[in-house]
Amino acid sequence: MMPVTLERTVPPREPGCRTTTEANKQLVREHYEQLVNRKNLAAADAQLASDFIDHAAPPGTPRGPEAARLAMARLHHALPDVWVTLEDMVAEGDRVAVRATWRGTHQGSFQGVAPSGRKITLTGMVFWRIAHGRIAERWATLDLRDLLRPGR
Repeated sequence: MMPVTLERTVPPREPGCRTTTEANKQLVREHYEQLVNRKNLAAADAQLASDFIDHAAPPGTPRGPEAARLAMARLHHALPDVWVTLEDMVAEGDRVAVRATWRGTHQGSFQGVAPSGRKITLTGMVFWRIAHGRIAERWATLDLRDLLRPGR
């Protein structure tokens, strides 16, 4: 049997970073609370690194807080009453993993799907990398089927 070599797809942990895992978890909690639940898109400037990378964003998405603000504005348009619940959160080193459930009413168009008026539930898992007290990277797997399904 041939040994399998896995290529590292995420950067190594930052050696001089002294941020605690609890502080990293609190930053991610506050990110969800401010950007999603409170719709405070300006919080992205304080929480995200200036060169923030969202690895789940469409090709061509710029780096930085503006990309997150635009993505959240699109979501808030589609689901004006969206609310996220953090189901699980685990942290180690500079990484924070979250399992979350998003709920809202589909009242605006999203990725070409017209509003349906239906109550929507989305689920997903996200890994965040924290550097120097700010969110530097995001990897996400989100189940958008309920939202992308055409109306009744």
